[in-house]
Amino acid sequence: MQIPTAAAQAERLSYTVPEAARALGVSERSIYNRIYDGTLTRVRVGRRVLIPAAALRALAGAA
Repeated sequence: MQIPTAAAQAERLSYTVPEAARALGVSERSIYNRIYDGTLTRVRVGRRVLIPAAALRALAGAA
């Protein structure tokens, strides 16, 4: 398993729910709650739920 470097993470366009939760220091349930109440944008790719990096930055800036 490779651990991404800070530069590689900065270039990412989207994150999974567990990655988004770790990045913000909250639970996965909190991320899903934000998705369901409309304060966090998500993209579905098949069954996979991805959070755009821009949406994470916006949420982090609003907190």
